[in-house]
This record gives sequence, structure tokens and C-alpha cells, in this order.
Amino acid sequence: MKSLPNLLWLRSFEAASRLGSFTAAGGELGLTQAAVSTHISALETQLGHQLFERTTRKVDLTASGRAYLPSVRKALQDLALSTEGLFGNRTAGTVTIRAPISEAALIIAPALADFQLRHPELRIRLLSAIWADTVLESGIDIEIRLGTGSWPGAHAEPLGTEVVVPVCAPDLAAAIRNPRQLLEHPRIHILGFDDHWPRFFETTGLPDQAIQSGVTVDTSLAAVELAAARGGTALLLGKIALRLTETGRLASPLDLEIPSMQTHFLLMRDNAPAPKAATGMVEAWLRDLFA
Repeated sequence: MKSLPNLLWLRSFEAASRLGSFTAAGGELGLTQAAVSTHISALETQLGHQLFERTTRKVDLTASGRAYLPSVRKALQDLALSTEGLFGNRTAGTVTIRAPISEAALIIAPALADFQLRHPELRIRLLSAIWADTVLESGIDIEIRLGTGSWPGAHAEPLGTEVVVPVCAPDLAAAIRNPRQLLEHPRIHILGFDDHWPRFFETTGLPDQAIQSGVTVDTSLAAVELAAARGGTALLLGKIALRLTETGRLASPLDLEIPSMQTHFLLMRDNAPAPKAATGMVEAWLRDLFA
């Protein structure tokens, strides 16, 4: 414990790294620019490593600073969460989540009821976004996105890996024994997942069929409803397919998983203020939900 740096120094380091400025960090923490600079210098002296490259207009993290930041940020968040949970009002306002519309409707919303029973003191706003390039907004506490992990202006934390799974109505699934039989029914295509069916053919060794039979929809949510109504077979992300097969709305007729080129990420905007304790609780729940 004696080797732990001063907590004020760590708070100054986290704020300065997030805001890119000692002056801005001082404004957020109620300190002067000189005080923040002193904290950073003292921290660097104790660690024996330079954490920032200082210029006349801004400060940038060094390699050592970038490596140290995630641990410092997590430690401060854990401390705030524990303190708030044990001694303070954990609501700290409403926590706003924004997620892709299908994930919001099919993964998060069904699990919210149980979460609210366990945490009635929290208030949740769940917003939906159709497209992955939705503008990052300051009013969103937690942002979940599906993609490859590259969004300007944000740090992306992967929420596990993702696969693609074939699904259809349960009564249709009972008659499907091999991948070729899956094609006896119309294929449901989802915009934004144009690689799913070609990769299905590649994985199963079946010849790619250039003609797109069936229906094209713009969300997985629409594909789910169409498949449940016996409108064809769809290739869904595994986390969505799992929830639907557990409830019996859909069935996965084949023991077949295709690695997905995309996965879910938890986004943190660059220069965003430190999250409140309630946000940390919801983030932890979402990590488990999407694991």
C-alpha cells in the first residue's frame, strides 16, 4: 500500500489525460492549472516515468501514460462505485443507454425487468439507434455499438466475441438436418450484414447462389419477426439468436456457428467526464449480459 500514489495525483492524471489539458483538468477538479501540473510532476517522480508530452497548446500521453491510464481509470471508477453504493445515493440521476435497435429490443429490454427488481433505486432510459454511424452525443451515458471497434472520438471496449447462427421457425427447424435443406426455404437478408450468406456458403462448402431469394430487411428485429412467421431462414448474431431460441420463438436447426466479422463494443467518448457511480453499475450489468 505504501507504493500507491496520492489519490489527488491520480485524479489529476486521469482528468488531464481525458481532457488533454492541465487547465481543463483543473477546471473540472476545482484546482488551478499549476496545482494539476504539480500533481502530475509528483506522480511522474514517484513512478520514475514521464506520463505526458507537454507542448504549448496541449498535453499528450506518452507510451507509459497510455499503458497506465486504463488501470487508473478503472480503480477510480471502482472506488466511486463502492463509495456510492455503501454510503451514498446510488441513483445520481438517470442512466441513459443507447444501443442498436435490435440489441435494445431483443437483448437489453427483456433483461431490464430483472435488473430493475434488483436495483429499484436506478432510473434507466433505453434509446435505440438503427445505424452504427450515429453521432456520439454528450447526453448518452452508455453507448453500445456493433462493428469492428473503430469510431472516431471514442474508445471502444469489446464485449466478447460474436458468431453468426442460422435460425428459423421451430416447426421448420424440425425438418432441417443439413445446411442444404436450409436453402429449401426463402433466405432472409439483413442490410449491413451482406457478408453473412456468402460466408455461410463458404463455411458449409455449398456453391454460392448469386440470386438473392426471399426478402431483404434493414434490421435484425424485422428479420426475427419474418422468420418467426415462417417467412424463411435468417442468419442472426449469436447473442440475439440465443435469447430467441431460449424463449422458443425461433430455433437453430443446425449445430453450426460462423465467426462474425463484427462484435459488440462499449464506447466511451473521448474527453467525456468521469462516469457517475450509477453508470458504473449499469455498465457492469451490460458486460455480463453481452458476455
